[in-house]
Amino acid sequence: MQVRDENSGVDPLHASDAAPGAHYPQDDPALAEDHAAGTRSLADDLEALVEDARIYLDAELSYQKTRAGFVADRLKKTIAFGAVAAFLAVLALIGLTVGLIIALTPIITAWGATAVVVLGILLIAYLLVRKAGQAWNSMMGAMKEQQDAANNG
Repeated sequence: MQVRDENSGVDPLHASDAAPGAHYPQDDPALAEDHAAGTRSLADDLEALVEDARIYLDAELSYQKTRAGFVADRLKKTIAFGAVAAFLAVLALIGLTVGLIIALTPIITAWGATAVVVLGILLIAYLLVRKAGQAWNSMMGAMKEQQDAANNG
């Protein structure tokens, strides 16, 4: 004969709808994942860390390769367009030089016009070379300062 629990109104030996043992935390399937995380070893964590680092490295290398390809493509286009622009600028300067010589010939003869135009172009070239030299010296001075600071600091 079965005895009823007077406080709960349920027969203690009576089968209920709940699965046997479900009221124990170690048997709860929802807690099984947390329990497994608590018993992971340091080696498992390190292995997962190494795997994550490898995946990150692969992704970063792939990104940098794509980026380098993009930069190389843009650099090729920049050089091509720059070369064509420089060629056209040289042609324009040749045309200007010839035009100046032709325009000055009636005033100061052909040889005089040629001399004035050539000397004018050489003067402009000299001024540009001096500016380039100043910029170079400024850059080298800054590099020397950085090198001295690195050696002394």
